[in-house]
Amino acid sequence: MEDKLDIIFEGLRQKSTAKQAIFRNTQAAFECLRTVTQELVLELTRRIATVDSSVVIEYKPINEFEFHIRFSGDLLVFVMHSNIITFPDDFPLFGSRYVTDDFRRRFFGHIMAYNFMADSIKYQRMNDPGYLVGRLLVNIENHYYIEGAKQLEMPENDMEHNVINEDAMRLYVESAMIAAVNNDLMAPSIQDIQKISVKQKLENQQVSRGSKVGFNFRNEQRHHGYDGLIY
Repeated sequence: MEDKLDIIFEGLRQKSTAKQAIFRNTQAAFECLRTVTQELVLELTRRIATVDSSVVIEYKPINEFEFHIRFSGDLLVFVMHSNIITFPDDFPLFGSRYVTDDFRRRFFGHIMAYNFMADSIKYQRMNDPGYLVGRLLVNIENHYYIEGAKQLEMPENDMEHNVINEDAMRLYVESAMIAAVNNDLMAPSIQDIQKISVKQKLENQQVSRGSKVGFNFRNEQRHHGYDGLIY
């Protein structure tokens, strides 16, 4: 019988080493996203200033795993998760030869982009929802795969040939901003706002506020869902 310590060692050697490399790649991708976002914000600020100087476009660093972009009434929140994940065997990527050729390609770092109403954060309206725009998966070879809303309109999603670089990350940010701008604010029905609790009043809850429409995801993402991450 094989020594159990040998089994543990082999698991650590293969998986742990791979996951550390993936984490470093994901960190690098996130820093690339930061850089292109700051450049994009500066470009848009210069452009909008010639039309309406009161319009604010702002990049805001939060911590090493999060930054925000505020523009008009929208807020995009980019969050890098510190854990490395995998998926069930029926995940679309796992049927490709690229993944089956190397088991390490079944593991990913991931960066989420959420769309909130800017006032939800500003006024700390804790019950306001945010909506997932896209999830960027990063693998051990610094390749990426993007899952997201139909509105994201990214080019062909081929992880074997998609390599993290500034152009790809800028396109991801730009597409997320376009999707957020086109995600309209809908007013609540009159039945939903005809009464207000004392608690809502004391907490300065604006019950007449609208909410975002949300996003429609591609069929394959709808099947797998977004609540089954394996940490």
